[in-house]
Amino acid sequence: MWSTTLVLVIAIALAFDFTNGFHDTANAVATSISTRAMSPQFAVLSAAALNFVGALVSIKVAATIAKGIVVQDEVTLKVIMAGLIGAITWNLLTWFFGLPSSSSHALIGGVAGSVLAAAGTDGVKWVGIRDKVLIPSLFAPVFGMIGAGLLVVLCTWLFARRRPGFVNRLFRRLQVLSGSFVAYAHGTNDAQKTMGIMTLALISAGVLDKGSDPPLWVVLSAATAMATGTWFGGWRIIKTLGQNVTKLTPLQGFSAQTSCAVILFMTAHYGYPVSTTHSISGSVLGAGATQRFSAVRWGVAGNIAIAWLLTIPCAALMGALMETLTRVPGGSGITFAVAVVICTFFFVARKRQTLAGPPIANVAPAPAVPADELSPV
Repeated sequence: MWSTTLVLVIAIALAFDFTNGFHDTANAVATSISTRAMSPQFAVLSAAALNFVGALVSIKVAATIAKGIVVQDEVTLKVIMAGLIGAITWNLLTWFFGLPSSSSHALIGGVAGSVLAAAGTDGVKWVGIRDKVLIPSLFAPVFGMIGAGLLVVLCTWLFARRRPGFVNRLFRRLQVLSGSFVAYAHGTNDAQKTMGIMTLALISAGVLDKGSDPPLWVVLSAATAMATGTWFGGWRIIKTLGQNVTKLTPLQGFSAQTSCAVILFMTAHYGYPVSTTHSISGSVLGAGATQRFSAVRWGVAGNIAIAWLLTIPCAALMGALMETLTRVPGGSGITFAVAVVICTFFFVARKRQTLAGPPIANVAPAPAVPADELSPV
């Protein structure tokens, strides 16, 4: 039943959920900020609120994480703790370097690596990882790229005879809606992954029966942790995704956000824990490439792709290392101390970044020009 280890695991799971919100804020708000459709403060606040609402809508993704990735009989509280700390470590490393890697893949990789170290290959449901994680996440950025590109072409054709100033003003307003849709869909998808891990921990401790769905308090606490992390914001990654990959017009930003949100909403409906980061990055690339192929900084995009490829194996390695650490005398306490050190680093780095100011917020606004002189979409 309830034990000190279980309480620590739940606390670490919520800490991961917080870093997930912090790490993935850019997914919802970067394009809206970069096109100046919303101020950074308003964008982050609205994303936090909608992340919370979205997390309350469904539990299908949570069920996939709890039942479809690892064998429940092989999971112990120490294994889950090790996997979570491995995922948090990778999240913070990629955040430090400003790379929008996948928190979803970090969580899945960390837990899978920990189970692999504890129980061997039979402890991981490889077919489940392939069919419910890898294949959907492979297609998500591709569909995002194609969908965003088609939307840009369609919207450009529909508004070809309207003045550029009118088009920019219209799509800046529409970006408020599309950005909100992304934040809502992000909550529906990502917050559920932590719910699934918490449910797995409760089953492992005997608090819940095998096959149980997340109880209400798990849903509410995970939603709150995600929203709080979103409110703190991941300014480094916002800069990478919103400015360094490509410069978007409001029409392109709206198209990228809409394409991403549709993908997230549909995959959450079917219980696929896809990467929000992959989806929005692919959509941003697709929207930017419609202007001209060279408009996308493909070197930065290549670095992001490398982070995608490394996330699951690196998080799995860290999870496996943490699981090995739990076996030494006093291993649970040592592992928890490692988590505290990592989170301390997170807060210190965040404080320094706050003193420096948000990157995009510090960018001087473009000089005002008459609406009719704005560059075409």
